Amino acid sequence: MNRLLKVALAAGGGAAAAELARRALRSSRRYEPWERAPYRDFPKRVLIVGGGFAGYKAAETLCKLTRDRDDVGVMVVSRENYFTFWPMLASVISSDVQTQNVAQPLRRALIRLGASFRRAEVDGADPEKRIVTAGGREFPYEHLVLALGAEPAYFGIPGVEEHCISIRGIDAGERICNRVIERYEETTLEGEVPESRLTFVVIGGGATGVEVASELHSLVHDLLVPDYPNIDPHRVHIILVDANKEILKELDPALRRVARKKLADLHVEVLNNVRAREVTAEKVILNDGREIAAENVIWTAGARASVKLDDLPFPHDERKGLEVDRFMRVVGHENVWGIGDSAATLDASGKPVPPNAQAAVQEGEAVAKNVLAVIDGEEPEPFRYRPLGQLVEMGSEFAVNEVMGIKFSGFVAALFWRATYLYKLESPNSRVRIAADWLLDLFYDPPVTQIRR
Repeated sequence: MNRLLKVALAAGGGAAAAELARRALRSSRRYEPWERAPYRDFPKRVLIVGGGFAGYKAAETLCKLTRDRDDVGVMVVSRENYFTFWPMLASVISSDVQTQNVAQPLRRALIRLGASFRRAEVDGADPEKRIVTAGGREFPYEHLVLALGAEPAYFGIPGVEEHCISIRGIDAGERICNRVIERYEETTLEGEVPESRLTFVVIGGGATGVEVASELHSLVHDLLVPDYPNIDPHRVHIILVDANKEILKELDPALRRVARKKLADLHVEVLNNVRAREVTAEKVILNDGREIAAENVIWTAGARASVKLDDLPFPHDERKGLEVDRFMRVVGHENVWGIGDSAATLDASGKPVPPNAQAAVQEGEAVAKNVLAVIDGEEPEPFRYRPLGQLVEMGSEFAVNEVMGIKFSGFVAALFWRATYLYKLESPNSRVRIAADWLLDLFYDPPVTQIRR
């Protein structure tokens, strides 16, 4: 019993006085038990701009390291109040995972960690005043961590931005699924449609492109068959265009061959050593002169650092991102740090760090430790990237994985893929919902609908 209640009861006020004392206690309490002081009240403030894998991990690590300290405050500014769990995004195409479960909530998670959060679009920064402007407000900092992420790169190819579905946001999976259903509805209504209407071209032979092509096959050959009995699924052509000699160039050659054979089994046509020269509403023109009649093109072929960097006064390259040293400090700025896909991070050995989720997570954790080291007057550590491998799902029952040098594929690999990414989800709610959906899928086909807005 707290002291205020004891005084009320000792004064003989009884239950009424005790209730008044409880109300007074609640109204006088400044923070809930799980809250920290506001960001502005901390003498040393770390502002993190961007709430993706890198930014979130940096905030999480900083909050955990400073849990028992009252001198370091953390704030995250992001244009969305969620971050996209990219490894599962392609699974939305076949309704294997629901879009809302790919969105990992930022605000609740960060508040509970002890950080502050503001949803706002970054407008600019003044390194002299140590201020970032976002949403018309000014946010001061002692240390600034830039984790603005990446967006699709179109390499100046005519028609790509206008006519392609790009994997650039959380709605990409739904857009692809809706496009397939729209084409099926048109075919059902009109009876005969040109071949281009039922041809889907995926440009980019990396992990995302392979996963998208595989999920398209699952949607067409499994889920939509009972809904559209008059459409032969073999009328649908799925073509994967890759500029490299082989797809999945980051994987071991043996796994590449396995993946290529699996795509052949799925009736996905693969074109290697060729690039898109132009995309129109009706076709894809390749740089070797061939033309593919297709009205459905999906772009997964490249990425560049966020264009928001152009509004900030820090050195950066359009493709590679912020210029940072081996400690992840932005060149020329002792208290500004760059991580994730928006930074050209180098490993301690001097090799470029790949722009993937596992690297972003490692960078976020490392930069948090380095920022805290500088705050405490210690020397930061060079970033050391530890590649853990790569997991590529090709439908719900097949995957090709390389983990710590161990290579395996097939159904067991698919189970490993699911268990790994289920564990890595930040939201317990999403984890339970996705696991429940996967369990239900063993007995029922997931519903596939087109929500037109």
